[in-house]
Amino acid sequence: MLNEERVILMTHMASYESGEGKQNVKIGNYFRGDYIAVSVLKSVISATVAFLLIFALYLFYNFEDFMQDLYKIDLVTYGKNVLICYGITVAGYGILTYIVSTCRYAKARRSLRLYYQNLKKLNSMYSQQ
Repeated sequence: MLNEERVILMTHMASYESGEGKQNVKIGNYFRGDYIAVSVLKSVISATVAFLLIFALYLFYNFEDFMQDLYKIDLVTYGKNVLICYGITVAGYGILTYIVSTCRYAKARRSLRLYYQNLKKLNSMYSQQ
């Protein structure tokens, strides 16, 4: 005999497992600090690549002006300015990633906690039968 409440709970859990649950289980396998560190590291690498590409495009676009002013500008100051812009870019991406990763991790853990509570509830339904 089918228990309607049990079927509804199993359907709800199956839809969670096939959708949002896959990502949440991957996130839940990490410790909080490890997940955030990996996310920030990926972000720093991506920000570095993006900054280098944008800087290279800027230099190629203004190459003629750059070559004409090469002996007029102070290269040390120019290099410091570029490094400051790089630092600001990477720090911004890192802080934003830290905030987003912290929120994602907390949301995934709450969601997994509810999922495990539903598993316990389903187990107790089978035990009562």
